Amino acid sequence: MSFEAPNRTSMIGTVTCKKELKRCTQRTPDVIVILSGLNYDKDLSFLRNRPVDLTFSGKIVFEVHWYGFTDGQAWKNGNSNQVCGRVVDNMMRISGFLLDQGWPLFVSEFGVDQRGTNVNDNRYLGCFLGAAAELDFDWALWTLVGSYYFRQGVIGMNEYYGVLNWDWRETRNSTFLQQISALQSPFRGPGVSKVHLHKVIFHPSTGLCVLRKSMLDPLRLGPCTESEAWNYSPQKILSVKGTYFCLQTDDLAKPAKLGIICTDSNSKWETISDSKMHLSSKAPNGTAVCLDIGFNNTIVTSNCKCLSKDNSCDPESQWFKLVNSTRSSTMTKTSSLFSSILNFPARDFLWKLFSGSV
Repeated sequence: MSFEAPNRTSMIGTVTCKKELKRCTQRTPDVIVILSGLNYDKDLSFLRNRPVDLTFSGKIVFEVHWYGFTDGQAWKNGNSNQVCGRVVDNMMRISGFLLDQGWPLFVSEFGVDQRGTNVNDNRYLGCFLGAAAELDFDWALWTLVGSYYFRQGVIGMNEYYGVLNWDWRETRNSTFLQQISALQSPFRGPGVSKVHLHKVIFHPSTGLCVLRKSMLDPLRLGPCTESEAWNYSPQKILSVKGTYFCLQTDDLAKPAKLGIICTDSNSKWETISDSKMHLSSKAPNGTAVCLDIGFNNTIVTSNCKCLSKDNSCDPESQWFKLVNSTRSSTMTKTSSLFSSILNFPARDFLWKLFSGSV
């Protein structure tokens, strides 16, 4: 049994038509035909140079499975950033390339040990969620069930990958449900183009996004439905879309801030590390820093950690993914307010004052 994202495209039904697939699809216009891969449904590379020959169109969907154990114990034994980069690159090479070719692809199985004690699964999950948000693919989770009547010769066998606990009365891990909540609706695509394309800054290990409650409060994590709409320029400036404000570093271990002087090095953000999920800038003193999570989910800057080699280090507090989105949010509706704050006659004078020209 799979737990499917409620607001996303899910499998309508499974139809087996061994001889007359064309006639079957014509009789049932809403049917989706799902094509699986090889090697435990993780390899679709045979389609790269030889696409499947079909007698119908608009109904085919490709599926792939992706678990932590898909790559053995690589997550436990290796550096999380390096393993994440290698695993995502491999997934794109053997199955994800179909997205680039314009085919629908969904992860029909993923999941983790819900007890939270499996190091391999824990490290894999943050990487998977970052990739899932960036690629915006549909998914189905293994699994909802908390136990089985009879499995592998055991009566009442516990299912530790199950969302529900053994007696099916409560959820096994509420933190996990929070992590996947942002992915239960698409970030973009048909039916969700409510606002112009923008970026959200997604934090996979919490399932939250960077937002600003008011002009006086620091940036912090919160529901992605309330996220700022960000623009990421070719000059690597992260600015609140439609405003003069850009994301800046302050001193080490201090909260990140929004400012209006966006030409200095402390306003430029690069994605570094093999995982491409560290957002790095330079503090005013020239020190390289990365976005991080501080007390009460505030956004701070810290020394970049776990970039390579160390397999005991956990980088996930510093993992952020810039995700394309067309979702509307409470903050995208108020972005014009931020812009208008500086749209007054004294703006040019203040600009010169802050930049030291006066």
